[in-house]
Amino acid sequence: MSILALTSDTLIGTPATGNLEYNGQFFGTDSAGSRAQLQRITQGTAIASTSGTSIDFTSLPAWVKKITMMCIGVSQNSASQTIILRVGAGSVTTTGYSSSNAYIAPSTDSGSLTTGFPINRGSGATAAFHGIATICSFGSNSWVFSSTMADAPVQGQVHFGAGSVVLGGTLDRVRLTTIGGTATFDAGSINILFEG
Repeated sequence: MSILALTSDTLIGTPATGNLEYNGQFFGTDSAGSRAQLQRITQGTAIASTSGTSIDFTSLPAWVKKITMMCIGVSQNSASQTIILRVGAGSVTTTGYSSSNAYIAPSTDSGSLTTGFPINRGSGATAAFHGIATICSFGSNSWVFSSTMADAPVQGQVHFGAGSVVLGGTLDRVRLTTIGGTATFDAGSINILFEG
């Protein structure tokens, strides 16, 4: 029979075997008796995507292994600039992405991109995107990306994206911008979840 013992509700450093601590930190012990810090899911602060050419979430902790970006009604004012997600270590990485995207219904289109992770493809300036983009650590500063976005209610399309990138260091930021970098966001809201 297993027993869970709570021995402290304040920060005491790395707890001894058998201790479970919570003060923004959790520690677990595996079957080999090794202790490791476990991270809870942390929610960022929502940012209105109603102005500017880019939206940044910075100072992400080094332990992050997964980031989920959530978009509600995100729109920009250009008919020709795909919305893209970029990541970075110290600064935003603008090259080296291996990614593709496509949309379906009522028509279809697809393409690839090396300057970021695309969350939409070829939608007009009145499109508003709702959905989730996920970035996961593959190890050794490599990250993989997947997204599903609905272009609603204007065109009724569903956009898919996937890809990967290798950073030069530990990821500490994500940015939502456009492929040309000049279109202005004009509607919606964005937030992130990050976890270890």
